[in-house]
Amino acid sequence: MNVKIRKGDRVQLISGKMEEVGTEGEVIKVLPEERKVVVQGINLHTKHQRQVQQSQNQRNYNPGRLTFEAPLPIANVMLVCPKCKKATRVTLHREAGKTVRVCKHCSALIDA
Repeated sequence: MNVKIRKGDRVQLISGKMEEVGTEGEVIKVLPEERKVVVQGINLHTKHQRQVQQSQNQRNYNPGRLTFEAPLPIANVMLVCPKCKKATRVTLHREAGKTVRVCKHCSALIDA
């Protein structure tokens, strides 16, 4: 599956929770089969863990609240161009046998 967003890219949220729309973050993980991405600091969820009675074959873990970034659809984020610093669409071009991503606004190479 052809995904134009990769791990380490800077993206901006364009759709979703109203208080988070417009925020930027770095892509931690890409899930191409599910068409989702995990972005640092965006779409935070809280999971409550209960304390369990200790036994010999059970791992130790801390009870309480765990906060983690949940995956969100790729369609809800837009890549931020490193040159023009705008959220932009991306085109793919073939150069010297390699496929490179190009910004639609300023025509700068993103994979440089």
